[in-house]
Amino acid sequence: MAVRHAWKPARKVGGLFHAGPGRRHGLGRAQSSVARPSEPGRPTPLNSILIANRGEIAFSPFAVNVGEPSAYLNGDRIIEIAQREGCQAIHPGYGFLSENAGFARKCTEAGIIFIGPPWQAIEAMGSKSASKEIMTAAGVACIPGYHGAAQEAEVLQREAALIGYPVMLKAVKGGGGKGMRIVRTAAAFGEQLTSARSEARNAFGDDRMLVEKYLRAPRHIEVQIFADQHGHCVALGERDCSLQRRHQKILEESPAPRLPAGRRRELWAQARAAALAVGYEGAGTVEFIVDTETGDFFFMEMNTRLQVEHPVTEMVTGLDLVHWQFLVAQGAALPLTQPEIDDRIARGGWAMEARIYAEDPARNFMPDSGPLVHLRIPRRSDRVRVDAGFVQGDEISPYYDPMMAKLIVRGATRHEAIQKLGTALAEYEVVGPKTNIEFLQRICAHPRFIAGDVETGFIAKHHDELFAPRPAADEVFVQAALAALLAPEAAPTANQRAAPHLRHHAAAFGDGGVTVGFGSDRQQQRELVFIERGSRSSDSSGNSNGFVEEEESVSVVIRGPRQKDSSSHRDDGRALDGPVFDIQVLRRRPRRPRTPGPETDGGSKSSGQPPSSSFANVTCICRPLSQSGSESGSGCGAATAIHLTTFYPHARIDSTIVRHGLETHIFQRGVSVSVSVSASPPHDDYSNHYILVPAPPRWLHAAAARHSIHSATTTTTTTTTTTASTTMDSSNNSKIVTAPMPCKVLRVEVAEGERVRRDQALVVIESMKMETVVRSPVDGVVEREMCKAGSSLVEFA
Repeated sequence: MAVRHAWKPARKVGGLFHAGPGRRHGLGRAQSSVARPSEPGRPTPLNSILIANRGEIAFSPFAVNVGEPSAYLNGDRIIEIAQREGCQAIHPGYGFLSENAGFARKCTEAGIIFIGPPWQAIEAMGSKSASKEIMTAAGVACIPGYHGAAQEAEVLQREAALIGYPVMLKAVKGGGGKGMRIVRTAAAFGEQLTSARSEARNAFGDDRMLVEKYLRAPRHIEVQIFADQHGHCVALGERDCSLQRRHQKILEESPAPRLPAGRRRELWAQARAAALAVGYEGAGTVEFIVDTETGDFFFMEMNTRLQVEHPVTEMVTGLDLVHWQFLVAQGAALPLTQPEIDDRIARGGWAMEARIYAEDPARNFMPDSGPLVHLRIPRRSDRVRVDAGFVQGDEISPYYDPMMAKLIVRGATRHEAIQKLGTALAEYEVVGPKTNIEFLQRICAHPRFIAGDVETGFIAKHHDELFAPRPAADEVFVQAALAALLAPEAAPTANQRAAPHLRHHAAAFGDGGVTVGFGSDRQQQRELVFIERGSRSSDSSGNSNGFVEEEESVSVVIRGPRQKDSSSHRDDGRALDGPVFDIQVLRRRPRRPRTPGPETDGGSKSSGQPPSSSFANVTCICRPLSQSGSESGSGCGAATAIHLTTFYPHARIDSTIVRHGLETHIFQRGVSVSVSVSASPPHDDYSNHYILVPAPPRWLHAAAARHSIHSATTTTTTTTTTTASTTMDSSNNSKIVTAPMPCKVLRVEVAEGERVRRDQALVVIESMKMETVVRSPVDGVVEREMCKAGSSLVEFA
């Protein structure tokens, strides 16, 4: 496995990071020298600290490769390396090792300082059932539920019935959304229990479950606490983590919106009581579930580690929590008192963190993997922070969590923080795996989120608005057309191995579309047509047989370039340097037949046509892309990037155009659009899909390969599990069910010859630490043997 070079933020891989004397730790963190004191009040500096699991905790000039992808969780191997390298302490990051009581105990027994709480506290709070007994004894309110030792399925289902549906199944040793399932009816209990147990067993090695009452519209609010070895414990404010998918957080903020001051103080007090009840030391997070209807809150769990979202608290308080961890590990007292922290929070404004994931929101947030061909991140400042574990050229691996980065912003008010977050998200450019960036932008723009009306069911509650198709603006098509005309090196072209008809059509596109009229090339009119395809049509049996016949199209007609005139100037009066065009955008809807009825005569009538747009004296300038703001690594294949600046009568628009292979990607004002040489769209995604073709004659549509353009903002209805995509085997017309991503098969739920119903579970797979149930897309019979449990695959049948 690759290991990050010195002084770069490291990927979360199986590498260990050794911070030598006087080295700076963390992303922009202050220098620290810490150790357990050899005598009271006189700490001895630590000369070396091994950072395990999470490279972003520290910059480091040294790294050790531990081997296989799963080796980063091999505690014995990590301790062995720490001893060999002469490390005095181990920082476990904030992955699974940080909450592993056995690993913390082994560190202590080996004479190595574990930078975290005592192993006894981890053990006490690591069990959700035991922790709730401790919390109840300490007077901390807990949500009603069953936390008993009896784990038979019948016992758990009986307890669920007594609690009343819906209920939440949770892994006793769980965390990070793993081993959690909402059960809404008694009929679904058995299947959900099996799935939750399997995921918990794979993630934690323990499939014991607890059953709790599921609140229908709760908020997830957590309190960051810090305790030292002298009995002091403070609260560093709360974070609202209600924006979630798959029971995992995607957006956090501090302070929590619409939380009364009195209730906030109660949460802090309960969190401190929880920490003191187990003799806690170091950084920890006490999580509460808050009933939005009554305002009541209940203890949920305690995470005995530094969490992914800790930068939100750092932004508000101005503190370095890793520095504090080191101070506590050496035996020092906490640097600040609770009143001093309160004052910092009161002056700290508002902070938000968005988690950037390699995943496809349109496919139920399915994780994605692959190389990062192109990556540009937002500009960093004292109010915009990017914690990233990947750079351009890196590979997003299917073996680890799909989180690519964390984007953290701060504003004087919540409204200002939302604006900064939206602006920063719009600056991202990613070519490679699909990401959730544009989905996060939609959340930031949603009126209910802006109003602070958040709860854990926010995405499901506002699904229609968040996933509604959003047609690209006219200027997006114009930029795509101008890129093809002015920068053929950044336009999609077929390579030498492509089919002849693809090469022919690509050449037409690379030359700027079809020429219309007579005269020299520089004076001619060019037209490019983007045809929208709705969805595949089906036969009477539901079998897909191609595209639907109805089409909507966008034509971009470009006249010029021509000589500059007096109107081709900037606002300051200086002349523009680029060529000048007159451009028209025509949107056309198809003639759709109406169903015969009382108000129709059964004939075919044309729907109203949308208005066209005209842009006169458009000046366009192409420049090579500057690397400023990019996260560059070793590279990933040949990619060409340009910056396209276009001056319209009403606005200046800047676009980044990136070509990689047969695809060109256009980034414009937070929207990404891709153009590719392809006869069909990727991933069988036909929604909001455009085919880029030359203008008439009509025969060219069928004769030439079709270039496709589709918007990355396109999404479809999500479900709690995945209904498999299917392809047609032309040799026998049988259905082939394909895996939605590279994965490992955990269980096969059907046998050869078995008759299955639509939406019946076929196979349970695991990828990027997530378990997914693949269901049948149709009623039918399993004609041949399924794949085997334990195998890795891309396609199964």
